[in-house]
Amino acid sequence: MSRYADENVLVIKRELFDRLGAFEGISLEPEKYLPSILDPENNYFLARDKAEDDPGHKQIIPYAIFRHGDRYLHYVRGGGSGEKRLASKGSIGIGGHINDTDFAAASLDKDTYSIGIEREIEEELNIVGGHSQEIIALINDDSNEVGQVHLGVVHLVELESDEVTAGEDNIEGLEFLTLEELEARYDSLETWSQICVRGLRQAWRES
Repeated sequence: MSRYADENVLVIKRELFDRLGAFEGISLEPEKYLPSILDPENNYFLARDKAEDDPGHKQIIPYAIFRHGDRYLHYVRGGGSGEKRLASKGSIGIGGHINDTDFAAASLDKDTYSIGIEREIEEELNIVGGHSQEIIALINDDSNEVGQVHLGVVHLVELESDEVTAGEDNIEGLEFLTLEELEARYDSLETWSQICVRGLRQAWRES
């Protein structure tokens, strides 16, 4: 029986990523990649069963982190998390696969992608007050089989208020922590959150 039923996820070909400039860890130059990745000629939906076992493709995963002042939203993934390998891990990222059930088109452009991210945020979190967002980085981790088939797009969401509650049961223990407090919990974070924490520190040093 299929692990992911009839789920289809947004992908690009790995060769496109290599051509644009493959990297390991984090890139703070998303503008180098996004125009090509979000060009409808370069992305399309693929059965997740195939995509999860095919390093010839990269699944595009939005990964939104939330900041209020100098603190970042941290939570623990509950046992009901869609990705069982991440259960009980600390995280600063909200997001997931982009599915064709969310979009009528066979591929995705920048505007449709942005609408999809806002929908994902509204489903997973209850936010009081306004917010703005920008894409600040990309994540790639080819050190393991899971990372080899995924590419993260990091969105920094600036919140007007720290009144945030979970919209789904698998998001537990919400709290806002400084970068220093996140670094103190580094070993308990999921890999992509670790990469983001390192990237935030790097960006802070360069600013």
